[in-house]
Amino acid sequence: MSDKQLVDQVRRTCTEFCAALTQDEVMQFVRYVSVVELEQEEILADIGTIGNSFYLVIEGAVELFQVDGDKEFGVGQITSGGMVGEMSFFDRQPRTVRLKAPDSGAKLLEINRQMYNRLKIEEPYISTNLLEFVIRSLDVLVRQLSEQNAVMHKQG
Repeated sequence: MSDKQLVDQVRRTCTEFCAALTQDEVMQFVRYVSVVELEQEEILADIGTIGNSFYLVIEGAVELFQVDGDKEFGVGQITSGGMVGEMSFFDRQPRTVRLKAPDSGAKLLEINRQMYNRLKIEEPYISTNLLEFVIRSLDVLVRQLSEQNAVMHKQG
């Protein structure tokens, strides 16, 4: 995939992140990331590991799993345009869910710690947009969990 094709795919799938960025700024951003392609059932990150990368999903999906002994059960899914792995990356705490591709063909942009640190210094406008996207993603998660918690308390 050429840089231009990657930029076009990022602009199409990550519309919220790219909303305030120009074509050139998205092109600059993709120079700081790596493309990761996952096969079906491939584990991206596992419970207990500390994240040195976070990811933007640009194709397919990543499922989130809890594990109880030898049983694994889905607790969520992040589809194209979403972000995974940001919590452990920023708080440097062990992951509490397993990240795994449900199908082959999941494609993600990996932002590792070294490149994120460079991005902050070299491209502050882009990194600010990325950080605001992280905050909004976490806010959505907190609100969803709060709503679910409220529903459970009303039922119980």
